[in-house]
Amino acid sequence: MAVHPIDYRYGSEEMRRIWDEENKLQKLLEVEAALARAHAKVGNIPEESARVISERANTKWVKLERVKEIEAEIHHDIMGVVKALSEVCGEHGKYVHLGATSNDIIDTANALLIKESLEIVENDLREIRSILRNLAREHKYTVCIGRTHGQHAVPTTYGMKFAIWLDEIQRHLDRIEELKERVLIGQMSGAVGTMASFGDKGLEIQRLVMEDLGLKPARISNQIIQRDVYAELMMVLALIASTLDKIALEIRNLQRTEILEISEPFGKKQVGSSTMPHKRNPIRSEKVSGLARVLYSNVFPALLNNPLWHERDLTNSSVERVILPESFVLLDEMLKSIKKVLSGLEFFPENIKRNLYLTHNLIMAEPLMLKLTEKGMGRQEAHELIRGLAMKAFRENRDLIEVATENEDVRKFLTEGDFESLKPENYVGMAPQIVDNVIAWIEEKERKEGL
Repeated sequence: MAVHPIDYRYGSEEMRRIWDEENKLQKLLEVEAALARAHAKVGNIPEESARVISERANTKWVKLERVKEIEAEIHHDIMGVVKALSEVCGEHGKYVHLGATSNDIIDTANALLIKESLEIVENDLREIRSILRNLAREHKYTVCIGRTHGQHAVPTTYGMKFAIWLDEIQRHLDRIEELKERVLIGQMSGAVGTMASFGDKGLEIQRLVMEDLGLKPARISNQIIQRDVYAELMMVLALIASTLDKIALEIRNLQRTEILEISEPFGKKQVGSSTMPHKRNPIRSEKVSGLARVLYSNVFPALLNNPLWHERDLTNSSVERVILPESFVLLDEMLKSIKKVLSGLEFFPENIKRNLYLTHNLIMAEPLMLKLTEKGMGRQEAHELIRGLAMKAFRENRDLIEVATENEDVRKFLTEGDFESLKPENYVGMAPQIVDNVIAWIEEKERKEGL
């Protein structure tokens, strides 16, 4: 019976499959097989034994049910795997797990699971990057109001909004690439990490196992891979979640009835409310923001897993059984939800323009001030003058430019042409060029990736 929503509601089948019991067992068996092959290469066990162990170290031979049966008897998960594998290998089973400790197998298998999971995350991030790049290019001239503190500030463009997110998504791809160097590592170092159980061939055995599995060997361990590595992984996943949360939050705000400049897609048969038939709720974006909170919270236990008693204790183990699959599956759900939202984003141009002019040109206070300084008035004097005129326009619910044209001090410096040029659409600075620069940088990144 499924209990946790990651079992039946969240995440793709592909991501859930990575972290299901069957695949986790398969990865543990792959590590055991690689260890047997390494022993054979250095002459510790017969090649025939390594061949048999390798052939049978899979879930066709080693059944999950049998592993659980043994574990229920002996209360040790890895020895359950070792005994089940040994059973199907006959006389060769005596060489299974030779010299290894449990976390040699667990931590190395975890690296394989993390590797597969990061590939899915990277692919989704690249797809989101492509969607955002196209949106940024398409809307680099779509002028809208910029908001600070929830208040109208000065004009910006939708291209800028999308390029900001695009730039951030690329940073996550860069972070993952850097992270791989530290997190995709395994160990074969025995109890407390000294390799004493492997004799003078310990370093060679570890190198061969990791080479076989496509991982890097840990430089040093004390029976476990140090958990600062996992903490960094969890922080990177949480950082990615924070960007998706940021995107979702902005879309939710811009979809408010009073604003309604953009909206996440709404299906023809989609129901917004069980009682209010008119509702078009941003449910995907809200889900993303909600799930982000879980990923944020998983960083804290990951940090607590780093300090352990002496060489190691078991307090990290139970936590990681929860936070690793949960974080990857929930992030997978968030990434795929944001892809759907951005791919089907609806725009309401009439509302974008309405909101741009909502304050009766109060948003033109800054360019009006700068125009006065350009014509010779001191900056501080111009600021105070326009601040007073803006407050007057606000109180009287009038257009700021109209109020400014009535002021003698302003008219001493500005002409009718100056007033005519003061339009929101004319005050986006270098926004289109900034967007182009971001897109060019992203496309260069894509070329280097060979996409």
